[in-house]
Amino acid sequence: MKKKLLTGILLLNTTLYFSQSFVKTMKRLPDTGQNTSYTGTFGEDNDYSINTPFFIDNGNGTVTDTITGLIWQKSDGGEMTIENAITYCSNLILGSETDWRLPNAHELFSIMNLQYSNPSLDASVFTTTTAQYWWSIDKQVNDITKIWATNAGGGIGNHPKTETISAGGNKKFHARAVRNPITPVVVQTRFTDNGNGTISDNMTNLIWEKTPFADTLSWEQSLIYANTLTLTGKTDWRLPNIKELQSINDETLINPSLNTNYFNITSAKKYWSSTTLPNQTSNAWYMYTQFGITTFDAKTTKHNLICVRSNQLINNLNEINSSKLSIYPNPFSNKITLKNTLGNENFELYNSFGQLIFSGKNIDQQNFDSLINGIYFLKITAQKTSIIKLLKE
Repeated sequence: MKKKLLTGILLLNTTLYFSQSFVKTMKRLPDTGQNTSYTGTFGEDNDYSINTPFFIDNGNGTVTDTITGLIWQKSDGGEMTIENAITYCSNLILGSETDWRLPNAHELFSIMNLQYSNPSLDASVFTTTTAQYWWSIDKQVNDITKIWATNAGGGIGNHPKTETISAGGNKKFHARAVRNPITPVVVQTRFTDNGNGTISDNMTNLIWEKTPFADTLSWEQSLIYANTLTLTGKTDWRLPNIKELQSINDETLINPSLNTNYFNITSAKKYWSSTTLPNQTSNAWYMYTQFGITTFDAKTTKHNLICVRSNQLINNLNEINSSKLSIYPNPFSNKITLKNTLGNENFELYNSFGQLIFSGKNIDQQNFDSLINGIYFLKITAQKTSIIKLLKE
């Protein structure tokens, strides 16, 4: 039986920079939401849980993504041209807020839930509409008549703006507004070349292979290769899920659409992700770096792959089975309550960057009201070690 891993992301050390700043509008990169296993081979999307999607319905037509920090329009604004979509979002007043905008491609893809299909959105969070596509603000770099959009099937790609019904086409492109409740952070350098065959992404804190595997492999072979890779003395490499893979795409580049100042890539290729197409389980998602579209193919097809890793807070986690210890409430506000403790547990509370917040036995006597809202990891050490993921709101 495969063991599911829970991974916490730590801050990264950096060594070699190329100057290029980016605005970071998302605090963390969400998981895909895929929670079903489709193979006995270890390393598929379902085997890793890093930033599990968690939304809060604000009860005013908006939802908060606790992973990214973005606030979204719960029900999209309906079918419209890209020009009207931009105007609609900028003029929107919702939840007593006026700073709504059309999302960029990476923000828009972040809310896709790849456990579902048609639409690939969590219907308990977002109102289901007749949309086939959703507009982003990003244009294709060499053709301003084409716009990046997500689709109900779960992919993202560049589409002629005339495809939508309002522009004379026969497809339904809708607009969904987003806003930042806090000021975005400027990341001075997107990538860091670590000088050891790896690249650190300072937007997501993921670590990538600088030079992808030269040959092509099937999906199952790619999972095995990534899971058995040893590079820079690390053995926790894996095949990225489709959101992780799409996160390094640069919509300002083509052929390839990855930054060749960092990645040792010379041409457009198709790269496997670890994410299965849930309604066609013999297929898996990949990204084609001609432009950066995500689509799917039969798992038996041979494509390229690039491996990723994240610094682990704890590896090979085990459940505490020596007692019926429970932690509640979750989400918590200022107090963490314990039930059925053995009395000898030690608790360590970490934030999502792996920074230690608290260590000791009396965590239930602490007041955490001053902590910012977000994801935390509670490490519990007794006869065995376990991690519980907590949300503070």
